[in-house]
Amino acid sequence: MLGTLCTLIAVLSCVSGVTVVTQKPPVLTVSKGDTATLDCNLGTVTNSNAKWYKQVPGGVPQFVLHFYHGYSAPTYGAGFSSTHFTSNHQSKSDYRLIINIVEAGDSAVYYCHTWDSTAKEEVFGQGTKLIVTDSSLAAPTLSLLPPSSEELKTGKATLVCLAQMSVGFADVSWTWGGKAVTDGVFTSAAEQKSDKNFGLSSFLTIKTSEWINGCFFTCKVSAGSKTSEKRIKHSDCSE
Repeated sequence: MLGTLCTLIAVLSCVSGVTVVTQKPPVLTVSKGDTATLDCNLGTVTNSNAKWYKQVPGGVPQFVLHFYHGYSAPTYGAGFSSTHFTSNHQSKSDYRLIINIVEAGDSAVYYCHTWDSTAKEEVFGQGTKLIVTDSSLAAPTLSLLPPSSEELKTGKATLVCLAQMSVGFADVSWTWGGKAVTDGVFTSAAEQKSDKNFGLSSFLTIKTSEWINGCFFTCKVSAGSKTSEKRIKHSDCSE
């Protein structure tokens, strides 16, 4: 079932004639202890409830709650309760998910879902990414690895930046001699590990000659309210 749900979330509502579920805002950043408010419009649907799912990076979607304008209170999924999550409606098609006293662990993508009985289709919104900043969390821990000697023989050089973080969303950037680099960069999505922390990898691929002559390369990772950076240089390069 979860596999099917993941597929549905990825596909969203691509079927012609199906209502469009719209979520606002696309990204929401709040500080720990604040209240997060996520809005969802069900389009033409007025006779079905709004369901909310939480998905942390690398994890499966978790059912949070569902609410219908004719209900007195939401119905909750396992592990979620009214002390932290609630929902209300502004019309028969406008719903709101409210997260009280947010914690770092609330950082995730929240998807709104409904059932279009006319089209007989499950429909998901595009998701709202919630980022909770917490000044007490540790800064990301970085490792920056040089290209292998074998790869250098092929004319290419790949630098690898490994990040360990307390939260699942991060911005990664590379600089070369102090100037921003975007070409040749690939960054994986963060994945949650067994200790509840997250890890991601970012790769910068350049020419062997650029590695040898390029002097300093820097990987910078910002997660929540904390930023870390690490730099590396070819052994023959001097400051």
